[in-house]
Amino acid sequence: MEMFKPISFARLLEQIEIVRSGLRWATTLDRSGISRTLHQINKLRSEILTYARAEKIKANKSEKQSKTRQAAKKRHQALLDRSFVFEGVFGENPKLLETLETVEKAARTDLPILIEGESGTGKELLAKMIHANSTRSKKDFVSVNCGAITSTLVESELFGHVRGAFTGSIKDRKGKFEAANGGTIFLDEVGELPLESQVNLLRVLQSGEIQRVGSDDYIRVDTRIVAATNRDLYDMATNRQFREDLYYRISTIAVTIPPLRERKDEIPLLIDYFSAEAVDELNRSEVKLTPRLYHFLRHYTYRGNIRELKNVIYRVTCISDGIADIGHLPEKIRPSLGTKSDGQKANSSENGRTLDEVRKTAVEAVEKDFIEEQLYKVNGNVTLLAKRLRMNRSYLQTLLKKRGIRAKDFKQRKPTTESIPS
Repeated sequence: MEMFKPISFARLLEQIEIVRSGLRWATTLDRSGISRTLHQINKLRSEILTYARAEKIKANKSEKQSKTRQAAKKRHQALLDRSFVFEGVFGENPKLLETLETVEKAARTDLPILIEGESGTGKELLAKMIHANSTRSKKDFVSVNCGAITSTLVESELFGHVRGAFTGSIKDRKGKFEAANGGTIFLDEVGELPLESQVNLLRVLQSGEIQRVGSDDYIRVDTRIVAATNRDLYDMATNRQFREDLYYRISTIAVTIPPLRERKDEIPLLIDYFSAEAVDELNRSEVKLTPRLYHFLRHYTYRGNIRELKNVIYRVTCISDGIADIGHLPEKIRPSLGTKSDGQKANSSENGRTLDEVRKTAVEAVEKDFIEEQLYKVNGNVTLLAKRLRMNRSYLQTLLKKRGIRAKDFKQRKPTTESIPS
């Protein structure tokens, strides 16, 4: 069964060459030959119409994409023109721009914000940007990794404790909420909080008051909450793995940072940014990336998103001597030399072939089919075929060898007749 080939300009040219070559080789054209040629032309006509429709759709899609890119450029520039404070760089990805535009408006309020996204997408960076663009920017930004605190110390870490509240508490201690009073507290990986701690966090959101562990007194705090998670809190709340009332409290404004694989247009910007940052922080000379390393970095699928890209750039800057290549990548993601890496797989369709290659393939296929058909007619007799085709016999032998044709395979076995005794 013939494999399906996508319609392409190269394939159409190949079909045209097959028809042309078939007519060129034909010494005579009987009714069956005319029908066969007409069938090929009709099939070719149908493919040309299909190709034309596909190209029209592609052109319309390209025009829409161009308009989308222009609109994204305007949105990107508008954010910069409004003195948008952002540490680092960002591109023109529509999904990211939508997140940034939402955050820019929400930053000026005291509404709780929930940032969702995969690990390494830059949730803490976005939280810092919210603080920097808010009216609280002159106060403290306090970050808490909820997943790194043991369940027994969560409340002490968040709300503080008084002396003697538990073994080892030798003096009063402020919690993160008090430290962030007047500013912003960033609750990273909020989905890791134990359910009992979620109750106390909910009370703070409702009353604006905290109670240190071991104390009966309440302390008023004015703290803006920004939370982040790489888990689906809505799904967790539905399955009672996260308090539903707390979810709706912290997600008044919910935004999602798209993963790096959905914003690959930003990779060149991030490569330049992290390269300059690494050179400065590591006190190294500027490192040049070889074309194949740069191509790999642009097309690799980053499971760790921006954090992974940053780590890779810092690594190659550190261990290379002026020129960084594939060999400087971490071993786990390093492609084998001579093989196609992630994003470098060769296009196996016909679009990568030249016109000469298409013509050559078509001519060779038609030549082989025609010669084999004629060999059947002459019972595999090369000398007779050379005469019929008005060709030099030695050249025909060379052509047979070149096309992998064995004349003896076309000799028809004659039936033997035994003599009947009289």
